Amino acid sequence: MKDRIIGFDLARAYAIFGMFIVNFNFSFGSVMNPTDKVGQLLNIFTGNSTAIFIICAGMGVSLMTNRTDYTTQEKAKLKSKILKRSWFLFVIGLLLFNWWSGDILHFYGGYMHIAAFLLFIPKRYYLLGAIIAISIFHLLLLIIPITTSWDFTNYRYLDFWTPLGFLRNTFYNGWNSIFPWFSYFLVGMWLGKLNWQLKNTKRNIFIVGLLFFIFIQGLRYMVKQHFFSPFWSDYIMAEYFPPYLPFIVVTLAFAFMAISVFMFIGEKYSNNSIVLAFQKTGQLTLSHYLIHLTLGMILMATLTGKNYTGLLEDEQPTSPIYILAFSFIFCIVFSVLWRKKFTNGPLETLMRKISG
Repeated sequence: MKDRIIGFDLARAYAIFGMFIVNFNFSFGSVMNPTDKVGQLLNIFTGNSTAIFIICAGMGVSLMTNRTDYTTQEKAKLKSKILKRSWFLFVIGLLLFNWWSGDILHFYGGYMHIAAFLLFIPKRYYLLGAIIAISIFHLLLLIIPITTSWDFTNYRYLDFWTPLGFLRNTFYNGWNSIFPWFSYFLVGMWLGKLNWQLKNTKRNIFIVGLLFFIFIQGLRYMVKQHFFSPFWSDYIMAEYFPPYLPFIVVTLAFAFMAISVFMFIGEKYSNNSIVLAFQKTGQLTLSHYLIHLTLGMILMATLTGKNYTGLLEDEQPTSPIYILAFSFIFCIVFSVLWRKKFTNGPLETLMRKISG
């Protein structure tokens, strides 16, 4: 379904572009209470872009397995392929970790590994699984302090490379730990099972997202009016870490709206040159992620005369408009130039060769 694929790729393009902005801003800009409008705009991408990135990953797995007549042999082959891809991403992510401690790929590999065993169950169980993942995270909050092993002066996880620390970070209090972030992946798998050719699908998903978005923003408005105790105010207003339920709901709601809009654009403007340029970006998501954190960071450091540390910017922040422009140009130019000669991105090609 061409229209659906274009909209799906547009959503992935938005997600990776947002991650460019968030990560470049973290390393070279100012994420702490920016006063200018562009700086505040950049901070809007925090959380939302990562959520859509993970949701699209789940959708991608569903779209690979969206038939209803697979033989037992075909099911086993698909499961094996996804397991191999999960191990590939896990290893690449761990190799990247010492350079970029906010890596998401090894978590992504974890999501895919679990998902490989859930490929052919009825789609309603994906939503149930998402609720379970969120619930387990909130139960763990009662047992283990969320800040365990974190040193927020340098954003390092002190015992990451120990067995206990690695498990704790991976499943509970890492940046994108299995609990609760796997819930986004499962919601994506559910979305991938929907028929996006139907107009009602796009409309209904958008409306559901809008209603939940308004509800959470209403609660946050009430916080500013001092309706809640300090505990509940902090819980409702938390952003990204810890990923409490209100944050999860509002980012899922935003993702529902954004993905619905991108599906509509993909259907309406499938031959538009600008849309097709962004589609190329969405088809290189994994390569973009790795390249912007390596070559992109080195290039940005060179252009700004700063040192890349992988940590929060401690020098004079780079102008937000510069970060926005660099993110956009780096993202689009690489995509268009690469796709002129190659069908898939370098990381996607390597992953396909390994997984078969």
